[in-house]
Formats: sequence, C-alpha cells, structure tokens
Amino acid sequence: MTPTAKVIAFTNQKGGVAKTTTTLNLAAAFVERDHRVLCIDLDPQGNLTMSQGIDPDTLEMSMYDVLVHQVSIREVIRKREVDVACASIDLAGAEIAMSTMIGRERSLKKALTPILEDYDYMFIDTPPSLGLLTINALTAAQKVIVPVQCEYLSMRGLIQLQNTLSMVREELNPEIEIEGILPTLVDNRTVHAKEAIEILEENFGDRVFASRINKTVRFAEAPVKGMSVLKYDPDGKAAYAYRQLAEEVLANGKR
Repeated sequence: MTPTAKVIAFTNQKGGVAKTTTTLNLAAAFVERDHRVLCIDLDPQGNLTMSQGIDPDTLEMSMYDVLVHQVSIREVIRKREVDVACASIDLAGAEIAMSTMIGRERSLKKALTPILEDYDYMFIDTPPSLGLLTINALTAAQKVIVPVQCEYLSMRGLIQLQNTLSMVREELNPEIEIEGILPTLVDNRTVHAKEAIEILEENFGDRVFASRINKTVRFAEAPVKGMSVLKYDPDGKAAYAYRQLAEEVLANGKR
C-alpha cells in the first residue's frame, strides 16, 4: 500500500483565534522533524499565503482555480519554508461559483488525491465560517484541530462546529473526527483564562491538547517578515509551544 498524506483541517468559525498562526507554525514544527508538509490556504484573506512572504495579488492562479476550474493543485503550490497552496481574494467568490457544481463539497478532496503521495501531512487553513469552503476542508480531512481562544464566547462556537461535523460525518465523510482542541491566545495572568480552560476540559476531556499557546507579540511580528515563529524566534516560548504541540499530534493524541 502506498503511504498517503494525513489531512488535517484547522477550523473554527470564529475569527481571530490564531487558526492561521497554528496551521503555519505546526507545519513548520513538522518540517523541522523532516516531515513533508503542504499547507492549503482556503481563506480568501490569504493570511497563510502572506505569512510566507507571498503576495496574493500577484498570483496568476490560486486555490480558486483549483476548486472552480479544476486546475491541478500543483500549479498553485509555492515552496517556501513550508509548501503552500496559495489563496487569493478570488476565493471569496468560490462558494457562489461552486454552488451549481455537482459534487461541490468534494472539490478539494478530488484536487488533493493526485498529490497524496507527495506529502506526509496536509494542513488546511479554513475561513472563519462554516460555509462551502470549510465543508470542503472537512470532507477532505481525516482530522480536525480546533484552535479556541480561552474566552466563553469562543467556546460557544464549538457546539455549532460539532453539529456541522456530525452532518459532514453523516453525509460526506464518515471518517472525520476531532484530533484535538487547542487553547490559544492564553493570558496566564487572568482568572478568566484559567476558568475557560477548566470548562473546556470538563466538556471535552482528553481531547483538549496539553499544549497551550500563550499570547505573545512574536505572532504578530513573524508573518510581517514572511516566516513562521519557529524561524523568526527559534528559541522563544512561542516556538517551543508549537514544537510541544507537534509532539502531541505526532504521538497521535496519546495523552
């Protein structure tokens, strides 16, 4: 049997929960360990693309063309610190353009099939919504990592996400399951953050990663330089946290 990539979607319909940060930095931590990783930017804002120093406005083709015009995904992959299948603002129109396509929820899965042997892992960064792009990601993936900001409001979104997952499981992808829930933007000085993590652990038990991603200015600085935090500040706490998370994910959730 040919080895094929494990596909992980990073999803939370709430924006600003460090989803892109987590997708990129976990990928960089995997690359440090000699895994072949492809990051797929499915967010029309193109933050993942930009955080590897690629200007989405200069791209001739992007994930839009892959999903809507069935262009080979190889055409939109750029090799940087990690390999990135790039997004551009065109993606904002993808949901409408795909709405009349038959099998529209499986467009991404189809696009990934020819390159599954080229990578060990594929990480999909999704837009902050539960629309067709996110459904495509959940249909193509085996696992979901859910970055959650440690605030009550962020955690309410988890219920909606679980409902979406059970629909996807029933209709499109029986394999999909939550790999783990990742507390992000943790401010250790506040009681609120501690309480939020306690509530997460009460509700989700050992599906909550032991790793914690704390708030740090490094996460804002690194993308401006077009690099991951592991490259920008390799010995810093932020880089360490993502290396810890990589260990947890690679241990296949044995926690």
